[in-house]
Amino acid sequence: MKFKLTAQEKKWILYDVGNSAFVLLVSTILPIYFNALAQGAGLSQVEYLAYWGYAAAAATFLVALLGPLLGAVSDRRGRKKPLFFASVLLGVLCCSLLGFVDHWLWFLIVFIITKIGYSGSLIFYDSMLGDITENDRMDSVSSQGYAWGYIGSCLPFLLCLGLVLGADFLGLSMAQAMLLSFLIVAVWWIGCTIPLLHSYRQKHYVEEKIHQNEFTQLWHTIKEAAKNKQILFFILAFFFYIDGVYTIIDMATAYGTALGFDTAGLLLALLATQIVAFPSSILIGRLSRKYGAVRLISLCILAYFGIAVFAVFLSSPVHFWILAVAVGMFQGGIQALSRSHFTKIIPPEKSGEYFGLLDICGKGASLLGTLTVSAVSQITGNANLGVGAIAVFFLIGLFFFLRSVRPGQTE
Repeated sequence: MKFKLTAQEKKWILYDVGNSAFVLLVSTILPIYFNALAQGAGLSQVEYLAYWGYAAAAATFLVALLGPLLGAVSDRRGRKKPLFFASVLLGVLCCSLLGFVDHWLWFLIVFIITKIGYSGSLIFYDSMLGDITENDRMDSVSSQGYAWGYIGSCLPFLLCLGLVLGADFLGLSMAQAMLLSFLIVAVWWIGCTIPLLHSYRQKHYVEEKIHQNEFTQLWHTIKEAAKNKQILFFILAFFFYIDGVYTIIDMATAYGTALGFDTAGLLLALLATQIVAFPSSILIGRLSRKYGAVRLISLCILAYFGIAVFAVFLSSPVHFWILAVAVGMFQGGIQALSRSHFTKIIPPEKSGEYFGLLDICGKGASLLGTLTVSAVSQITGNANLGVGAIAVFFLIGLFFFLRSVRPGQTE
């Protein structure tokens, strides 16, 4: 039976298309541009990789700090949409501003604020899943979101890539090409957000209680989650296995650049990741109907462990291409199924709070991962060992994930 998306599901998926343009920019062109700014200021390649990692870590730390409280606020009636819009607006405006900053330190500061806006919007966006679809459709809808996000983001990326690589031919300086690229991504991002903002209605929410503020509500939710072993162990698992996923997304181009690989080749390889991720995410979503999300999440975790180990031995552009394709095969699946699986096991009226808690673990893991890559790279002077060091988190994540699964559970 063919799976057909509803109008509301399509509008929700469209935001994945919009924000993914920023993700692709951050994981490809942005680190290369920052590398040029850093080199112009006399920073070494190891310092460049380290500072980029520290900036990503700072953004994730700040969102992790604010996420649960913002999630608790969004669970009140009518709060989710305005908070979502405010986060998107912050990200879009600062993304535009990046093109006007030419000092490496100020560039990192604006980047951190942009990343906060982007990451904050995802807390509210992910928690909308239970409002826009039904339980038996969540795995497929979530997977479609990531799939179309990957392929849809390629259009603005190709425009930006054409501007950057063809700057001389077009009579543009690199700074002008990057300014236009940031503006293209910002317009694409906000444009894909408008349909969801227009149609979204918050169905599940926590009823207002006298004398109970968001801090009290959040504390009750934390205690509730701690008592539920399925939720608790899944959050612990997510903390560890998503570490490598987010770290690889954040650091891939910076890693390849630090190893001295050709810029154009790196960008094309990472574009291949997006293209491969499109059918792979849809396929994993379809397979989940037959085999269940639990089996497929376990498979994706093991695949990422293999990817992290392979990164230790990466030494040529061909190896980077293999890495890029392998990441594309599992990246969308592990993120999409984690999102839908978590939505199924939490109270729908508290989705904002729970996704805020999940986000603090995801961001905390990413913080640990990027810091690990940066620190190990600096200490050893070897970027391969820095990236390879995150492999152990996948094994720990798989252990806790299997502990979170009830006997006989496949969904």
